Formats: sequence, C-alpha cells, structure tokens
Amino acid sequence: MHFSSLLATTAVAAVASAHGDGPEGIPKLFGRNAIADLKARNIFAALPVQADHQHAPIKRQDVGGTDGQCGEGFGSCNEGYCCSAAGWCGVGTEYCMSPDCQFNYGPGCDANALPAGTNTSSVTRDLKGSVEYGGAGIYDCVVNGQVALTYDDGPYIYTDGMLDVLKKYNAKATFFITGNNNGKGQIDNAAYGWDTVIKRMYSEGHQIASHTWSHQDLSAITSAQRKDQMVKNEMALRNILGFFPTYMRPPYSSCTAESGCEDDLKALGYHVTYFDLDTDDYDNTTPDKIQNAKDNFANALAGKDAASNDFLSIAHDIHQQTAQNLTEYMLQTLQAAGYTAVTVGECLGDDEANWYRSSSGSVFTSATSAVPTATATSTTTSSAPTATATKISEDATCGGTTGLTCKGSTFGDCCSAAGWCLFRFIFFYFWECLVANIWCQSQGVYRWDLRGNHWFQLRGFDFRELLLRCRLVWLHERLLRHRMQL
Repeated sequence: MHFSSLLATTAVAAVASAHGDGPEGIPKLFGRNAIADLKARNIFAALPVQADHQHAPIKRQDVGGTDGQCGEGFGSCNEGYCCSAAGWCGVGTEYCMSPDCQFNYGPGCDANALPAGTNTSSVTRDLKGSVEYGGAGIYDCVVNGQVALTYDDGPYIYTDGMLDVLKKYNAKATFFITGNNNGKGQIDNAAYGWDTVIKRMYSEGHQIASHTWSHQDLSAITSAQRKDQMVKNEMALRNILGFFPTYMRPPYSSCTAESGCEDDLKALGYHVTYFDLDTDDYDNTTPDKIQNAKDNFANALAGKDAASNDFLSIAHDIHQQTAQNLTEYMLQTLQAAGYTAVTVGECLGDDEANWYRSSSGSVFTSATSAVPTATATSTTTSSAPTATATKISEDATCGGTTGLTCKGSTFGDCCSAAGWCLFRFIFFYFWECLVANIWCQSQGVYRWDLRGNHWFQLRGFDFRELLLRCRLVWLHERLLRHRMQL
C-alpha cells in the first residue's frame, strides 16, 4: 500500500517531532516556467514510508553520536552506522537509504557507498556538439513533431514492465538513472538485477542519462560533494555499460548558479536537462488520481499542431501507476496527435556519439540475476557493524554487538534495525503501521493501537489493506511477548 503525499509528509514530520529533530533535504526546485510552483512536492512520498521508531533496544554507547543521536549538534555515528533523517544512529534501510540518510554524519549511508573499479574523475571531458553544457540548462526540444519522454529515479521494480510498453509502441525514452536511492541497492551490483534492466534500456534504443548517485540536492551540498555524486554514478554506469552519459537532470531540478552547481556540471561535461511538460505523476500515484497526470499531458498537447510544436516531458518510473497506466496513455495520446516519442538527444538534434563518454577500469562481472519486477521486495543495502553474528538468538534480540543472529530462531529470520528478530513479512509491514499511528495521533483523530481499530472510516482513506497488515504485526507482537515470558 502507498500512502498519499499528505499522509506521508505529516507522518515524517511527526516522527521528526518525536525525536526533536527534522529531516534534511526538503525538496527545492528551480528553473523557468512552472518549475517554481513545484517547491513543496515530495517525489518519493508515494513510495513505502520508512520511519524511525523508539530506539530503546539499541545500546546507544555502541553506535556513536550523542547518546545515539546524530546530525548537527550531536556528531557522527560510528563506522558502519547510518544517521537517519530524524537524527538517530542505526543500520537498515530505514536509517541508511538515500536521499534521506544524513551522509555527513553517517558513514554507512548509501550515499557514501563507492562503486568498484577505476575512478572516472580523470576521464577527458571534451565538450562536443552544439548543445549547451552546464549553465541554466535545457528546457525545450528543437525538433518539431517530437516528444521527449523522460523518466527519473529508476530503475525500479516497475521499469522492466514499462520497457515492454515502450517497445509495443516502438517508442524511445530517456532514463535519468539514480545509482543508489530508495534502498534499492547499487545499480552495478548484479545481485539486485538492475544491470539487466539498464542494459535492456540501452539495447532497445533508449537514452541513458544521470540523475546522480544518491539523489542529493546539488545546490545544497559542496562542490566536492557534487563531483562525488556525479563521479560515483559514472563509475556504476561504466561498470554496467562500459561508458557513462553526458546528459543529466539535477534531483529536485535544483542546480543554481549561486551554489556553483551550473559551473561544476559544465566542468564535468554535462548537459543539464530540465523539462517543459510536467505530468505531475508523483503527486498522482494512486489509481483514482493518475487521471490528473493524464490530463496534464493531454492538455499540454491539446490544440498544438505537431508540425510546429515539440515537448520535453518528465515522469518517474518508480511509481506503479506511471509505469503501468500513464505511460501507455501518453504514447497513445502523442501518436494520435501526430507526434513521435524520442530521446532527449534526438529531440535536441544532437548526434548520438555525443551522448556518452568511454571509460576503462570496470571490474564488474555480470552474474545471472533475475530482473526486478513489481513482485520484488525492498532490500537493505547499507553496511553493517563489524560484529559477526554467530549464535542463534534465544530472547529475540539480535545485531549490534550482541553477536546474535535471527536466522534459525523461533522469533523470525529478520533482524530489525532496533535489534529485534521479526518474521520477514512483519519486518516490511511494521513501518507502515507505525507511521500511520503517528500520523493518526498528529491529526487528533482516534488514538490508534496495533489492533487497527476504527481505520475504515478514517478521514476518507481506505486502509483495509493496511489494517490486515497491522493485525499481522499485532499478532506477531503478542506471540513475541508470550515467548519472552516463558
């Protein structure tokens, strides 16, 4: 189940309030036309929400920071630990996934992971072709009759299916790829299967472009950190394809001249690519709302003759409704209006030879891996503490410096970031239940417990699926407490 943007935003705010510190990296969007109106958006709001919880089970002296708290004023976590958006040291996806993890204070944050192979920073950056590098960026196509479909933040579990749709319509698109975001794992790690998806993109004629390594706001970090964001993604893509792109899109469309971002990206040899047609898909991620994104696309094309118009659109392949609903609608609409779906490079009249830079030094070995699909579950990608778990837990505690493992225990095989053994399905549902509870309380609605009472009529939301999940969590909690009392 996916929460609405309002629910997710309020829930995260409540979590931050509970811990006395707020998340960093609130989206900032810049640019011309309607981009300034997008500042309050959260493009990840519809993804499963990860929330920090009560941290009592963790021994705070072992994780760093100030009594387990981290961030500005509290210091950094110990090696191998991550600093969550709410400012707590820990391990696991809810602490470590980018872009939320405070990578300046958490050595284990996904943003700090380094792809294997030779660093690409020494690659020659010739500025080939006539398309602008760096600067204020590109917003428009130049070839009439073309629509450049672009997708940010992937690949994700819906991307491969979306490639099937594009192939069905003989359409081309540009994928602005993020290397290690949303807890999906590094794209160049064959165990996750993203390399297979990216290779398919390229082999089927789509354009590969960069959306940074871990989706940080490029205007809010240092020049060295900006370079790090670009180079790490170059290395990962080089490890997969043998080359890396010259086109990129800044996360949150944020790359200001004042921050030095525009000049830095020119020095790195990148075309900074924005858009002039916003589908607003990430604000409309549910079946009942995706029509809004469809209308945005259709209204932009309405009355615009293909012989004298062109468009550069933006959407996000991390959202199910975008991949499985909106994309086909866009293709049907643009073709009916006489347009052709193409890559950004083609719509700018740029020779394909200018879209990529060659790079040696790959150490990537492609293993046989399943292509991630919509049935996949998220994985934890962060580094773990150095303690090796060798003994099966007998009291449901695990991880950290305990030396205890959940695998083979009667409490479940998954060790949560809080140091408790949980069954796998409970591990993924717990966070949704907790965030929903916090949001409910913050709105002054009924005080909710893990039994999931009163949820059917709550503020017009349909929580039937969540209700079932939360009851599973409640039953597991009762079982856990009972066993600990034996």
